[in-house]
Amino acid sequence: MSILRSGWVRVFFVALGAAGVVAALWWRGPAWSGVADAFTAVQWPWVAAAIGLNLLSVLVRALAWRTVIVNAFERPHPNFMLVFSAFSVGLFANAILPGRIGELARVAVLNRRMRQAGAWARLLGTVFAHRVFDLVAIIILVLYVTLTTRIPSWAVTSLIAVVAVGIVLLTLAVLGARNDRYAGIEDGLGAVRKVVRLARYGLGVMRRPASAALALVFQLFGWVCQLLAVYTAMRAFGIHQPLPAAGLVLVLMNVATIFPLWPGNVGLVQAAVALPLFTYYGVDKARGIAFGFGLQAIEASVGISVGLIFLAREGLSVAMLRVMPDAAQAETPEEEPAADAERPRARVSG
Repeated sequence: MSILRSGWVRVFFVALGAAGVVAALWWRGPAWSGVADAFTAVQWPWVAAAIGLNLLSVLVRALAWRTVIVNAFERPHPNFMLVFSAFSVGLFANAILPGRIGELARVAVLNRRMRQAGAWARLLGTVFAHRVFDLVAIIILVLYVTLTTRIPSWAVTSLIAVVAVGIVLLTLAVLGARNDRYAGIEDGLGAVRKVVRLARYGLGVMRRPASAALALVFQLFGWVCQLLAVYTAMRAFGIHQPLPAAGLVLVLMNVATIFPLWPGNVGLVQAAVALPLFTYYGVDKARGIAFGFGLQAIEASVGISVGLIFLAREGLSVAMLRVMPDAAQAETPEEEPAADAERPRARVSG
């Protein structure tokens, strides 16, 4: 009953937040006829370019994840198409479902194809390592935006927290992978102890500077593609502002989706994009809101379309994505049934 009550409480606050966003956009937003007019003037070649850049970003970020996976498992390693398939299903789940179900979805999809014992734990660890590289890219992007343009005061606290968490997680990842003395650090972490233990299984890439640098380069290139996609999408909506403005939009979109309250945080994202463009660059609110919807649709179109293709390829359904197991249900190699003891085990090579 307490779980039911907590579920209803969450639904209530999500509904309240959504109603607040809708009310703010309705009463303090632009004339909605102007938003419709902005869509009629869209330059579609720029939209196509933005979609292509987003697709390229997905490809190279999947390459970054595969680089991490290769360093966490012995041969045979999953080929790129298997990794890309799982990654795309994860993007699809994140696009249509609240929470970060996509991170578990990509692990579950790829785990079905892995032969090594303890694959789930290691794959979950590779997702953690992959996200650490993501945080490095975000920190660089935040520094670039901070040096080239202004950041709204409401976003500053969140960005400071993201940078601080990124530095801490990167430090723990490197130390945890390189020094066994930190292997017991999870013993005093209570409820998150198992998650920390699972994360360590995928950190083999942190022991190899060349592989870590390659994964980071792929991830950085993916973020550069996203930045250029925002820049080209701005051109599609007639917003001719410099690259730092696109950087600001990309940063604020990520701030607005840190806590996925509902699918895509639609409405909240548009407000986070349009208001700073109006305040700092004089972009009309109607055009800014239209651009916010268009940009989110461009990004979602890649994740949803590619994700649907690979969801069908894997023989999965949306209903299955909703019941993906969480980290607490994952078995670490030492917890696996004794029947697995005779099979060759994958290890994180030193």
